[in-house]
Amino acid sequence: MSQDTIPEVKPPKEKYALNPVKATMYAAALPGLGQIYNRKYWKVPIVYAGFGALGYAVSFNTTNYNKFLNAYQDFTDVIPETDSYLELLENLDPEEYDPVLYPETANPTYTGWVKTQLMNGVDYYRRYRDLSYIGIVAWYLVTIIDAHVDASLFDYDINESLRATITPLTTRPTGPWPGVTLSLVKTF
Repeated sequence: MSQDTIPEVKPPKEKYALNPVKATMYAAALPGLGQIYNRKYWKVPIVYAGFGALGYAVSFNTTNYNKFLNAYQDFTDVIPETDSYLELLENLDPEEYDPVLYPETANPTYTGWVKTQLMNGVDYYRRYRDLSYIGIVAWYLVTIIDAHVDASLFDYDINESLRATITPLTTRPTGPWPGVTLSLVKTF
């Protein structure tokens, strides 16, 4: 046999293996990097869309919080030039509720109601601004956990011997009312 007829033997390709700790560290260093390491490129836009939506929520709630806070401060002071609350209360007649601009016609009941409404707006937008910040932290942790779990289950073998079925279970009812009972059967 000559050397020309011997086929060249190539070594088998190494299977791509993921390290869950490495994926976690990448995801913690830069959101989306763990998903790229796991070769789940389609998840990266979802990661950044989540951060974008939560960033918008923070911006929206902070802007409205500042508007209501300034309006409340302007309404409760005695300086007639500070009237930013008029923009928020444009559908109401200031002659009925404003004791600074219209002291002779302002109704104290309406004045108290306006104060309460402005303070409610301050509390509302502060709460949702704070929840938006918490949401950003939670989303960051979810992306890290996703990268870790995805790397851990990368080479998990799912075949026909692993399945779950729902079957009816025939038992005698124990109470005065008949009922339907389902059973979840897992086979390995």
